[in-house]
Amino acid sequence: MFAKAAVFAISLALGSAFTAGAAAQEACGLCARSVVINSSLARCFLDKYPDFASRAAAAVAVNLDDCEESRSVVPALRGPSAAGAEPTRKFFLSLPQLVCLKRKLEEPDLVLDPSAQIDLGSC
Repeated sequence: MFAKAAVFAISLALGSAFTAGAAAQEACGLCARSVVINSSLARCFLDKYPDFASRAAAAVAVNLDDCEESRSVVPALRGPSAAGAEPTRKFFLSLPQLVCLKRKLEEPDLVLDPSAQIDLGSC
């Protein structure tokens, strides 16, 4: 009887661990695969990064709506090859994607203006 109870308890624990792992994967179904960002929003993201990274959740909601984009009177002119897509201001990221985005935004040769799409699929 004791052996059956022990086997049942172990099975229950393994099932719970599997369910928690599956829930984490499902939560990441909301996570962005890429984001469009410019240098002002990137700077704001990096400033807010410690707050984002401190959250203990499978997915982190990133909201850059309160970030100031530019103080200039005339917006920057777009280059001939610039995509110029509208920056992504609200998105969800997993913690590994959050770290990956930070690393990518800190690359010295990254050109972010007028905007750039950052691929997070490989993170």
